[in-house]
Amino acid sequence: MQDFINDNDLSNSSRRNWLKTSALAGAALLAGKSHAETAEQIPAPAARRIPLAVSTYSYWHFQEQKYPVEKVIEDAARLGFDGVEILHRQMENETIPYMNKLKRLAFDNGLSLPMLSIHQSFVQPKAEDRKKDIEHTLKCINLATQMGIPCIRMNTGSWRTKKRDAAYYKDGQEPPIEGYTDKDAIKWCIDSYGECLVAAEKAGIILAIENHWGLSSNIDYLLEIYKPLSSSPAMGMNVDTGNFVGDPYPQFERLAPYATIVQAKTYYGGGHYYNLDLDYKNVASILRKANFKGYVSLEMEGKEDPNVAVPKSLKLFREVFS
Repeated sequence: MQDFINDNDLSNSSRRNWLKTSALAGAALLAGKSHAETAEQIPAPAARRIPLAVSTYSYWHFQEQKYPVEKVIEDAARLGFDGVEILHRQMENETIPYMNKLKRLAFDNGLSLPMLSIHQSFVQPKAEDRKKDIEHTLKCINLATQMGIPCIRMNTGSWRTKKRDAAYYKDGQEPPIEGYTDKDAIKWCIDSYGECLVAAEKAGIILAIENHWGLSSNIDYLLEIYKPLSSSPAMGMNVDTGNFVGDPYPQFERLAPYATIVQAKTYYGGGHYYNLDLDYKNVASILRKANFKGYVSLEMEGKEDPNVAVPKSLKLFREVFS
């Protein structure tokens, strides 16, 4: 009986040694393959395309009757967008059930909600007026948090000393209120953003300053505001392709390295405020050079039926941003 046990133990031991030796031999064989042979067996990853969103503004343009955000989400899913940017003023209300409905609808349709676009102005001489817009921003940070939106579009604001007509959009010139200077407004913006960034950092929300006319028509001013705040992880920039005075491409090239997200305008049927013929192949090339990987969000600002113009815009963007 003792001899049988010893023979069996020896057999098990031999079997274990054989398995171990075979495994080591296999590993050595694989190790002996050249890197080229191994690489041939692993397919190269497909180039990552820039994700495309659509702004709810593309369907509304501040007309008397609001276009439902829900319909934009459903249409975006049907067309094949990756996300929907929500315009705050287009929301039906700010109740938690409504916001949860939008978040759930987007999730069920496989869409992200990359940005909440709000309106505020820090170009206001009275501290109490700036405070109101700071409080408005803080409220919107809470709204974005509730909806799972990681980024808020922000403005600098403007003096409002010039009528917003065709001439304004051509030169962007707007004189300060008497007794103040643009340098005053730049300081107000930096200080007000600073207050908002404290709450944004806690909430994990990015505040993306936009070249949105007013003070930010001047790209030097925009960067003068952005750069002192850029050390905050909550500070970002939204670059709008349609909001440049003069030749847009050199200015776009200056801002592209700072872009967190890009709003890209189209004007099918003629623009509501002005017309631009933008070269999106050039825009896409500039973004690639800047190594931009974020969202491009469509703002269709033309008069054509959005049910026609939005798909046209998406087709164009797929061609150039893929």
